[in-house]
Amino acid sequence: MSPPNSMSPATNGSTNGVAINGAKKLLDFDPSAAPPFKIADIRAAIPPHCWVKNPWSSLSYVLRDLLVILSFAVAATKLDSWTVWPLYWIAQGTMFWAVFVLGHDCGHGSFSDSWLLNNVMGHILHSSILVPYHGWRISHKTHHQNHGNVEKDESWVPLPEKVYKSLDTGTKFMRFTIPLPMFAYPIYLWRRNPGKKGSHFNPYSDLFAPNERTSVMISTLCWTAMALLLCYSSFIYGFLPVFKIYGVPYLIIVAWLDMVTYLRHHGYEQKLPWYRGKEWSYLRGGLTTVDRDYGVINNIHHDIGTHVIHHLFPQMPHYHLVEATQAAKHVLGKYYREPKKSGPFPFHLLGYLVRSLGEDHYVSDTGDVVFYQSDPHIPKFPTSATTKSKSS
Repeated sequence: MSPPNSMSPATNGSTNGVAINGAKKLLDFDPSAAPPFKIADIRAAIPPHCWVKNPWSSLSYVLRDLLVILSFAVAATKLDSWTVWPLYWIAQGTMFWAVFVLGHDCGHGSFSDSWLLNNVMGHILHSSILVPYHGWRISHKTHHQNHGNVEKDESWVPLPEKVYKSLDTGTKFMRFTIPLPMFAYPIYLWRRNPGKKGSHFNPYSDLFAPNERTSVMISTLCWTAMALLLCYSSFIYGFLPVFKIYGVPYLIIVAWLDMVTYLRHHGYEQKLPWYRGKEWSYLRGGLTTVDRDYGVINNIHHDIGTHVIHHLFPQMPHYHLVEATQAAKHVLGKYYREPKKSGPFPFHLLGYLVRSLGEDHYVSDTGDVVFYQSDPHIPKFPTSATTKSKSS
């Protein structure tokens, strides 16, 4: 039975196969039901050493990633072959994504217990990939504090039906047509999501409190310095070499960032709830996040696919997330969704991504527990369930 003021996935206006399967699963388990455990129970199940932050371990990951990035760049430049460049772009863009994750740890304070070390390394790491460190850190903190909250969440938050229907055709096309949403991150940094105002670069944005303005200004200056360095390098060495060495990998990291962050909160086989008002709690919102398996990429991007425990306890170092998740599973029970095992490379996730963008468009303007609904005018990704229903 769904909580009060809710809209179940079986009655949300979607008739796709995934929604039907989700409704069947809800007969056995309702993911929107209040969990029978508290966040303290999860914390108690995790070994004490998982909370310990080792700055030398964190710095060793920075050194590892830096050496790999430099090696890739030197090798690609020396070989300078159009056979090599596409491989370089994918590999280097993936390493840029790994750098983002380490800067992300700095923003959470999981890199070390030192405020100074976290902020210095955060600025170095994020500025190098054109992310305004403090601007992003503050909005990402808002995301974690309000995960799963339709009204207050910050990252890939569902659009209320009224806002969705106010979007022009071009905006809908950009937001739901692969691969365009996978390159939305720079736009988000400048303009946030539809229905929200502000910029991660403007210290006077609605995103920030007055006491955060100086920090945001420093990060914007660091971002500007990196952008000017790239422009100067293009003037000295030429646009094409800089674009090949840095520009294309930057596009790859943006695609990684958008895909991974989207799939943390979307695309599960069963429709998962979003909350408003008194039905929302930090624990219930965190339990709607989803772990994903990225195959060999797990180690490269510092196990950020192990996301449920990270969302509940963002100050835990990334190198303890897998162990902590294993220890907490018996407490989480059915609220933990075991990720589908990946092959060496996570190609299986593309199906989840495309299907979700074809089905998950908006949520009801009313109700404290809501599920995604579909716009029938946006093409859907065919699933095995829908294919079978049509053939029958």
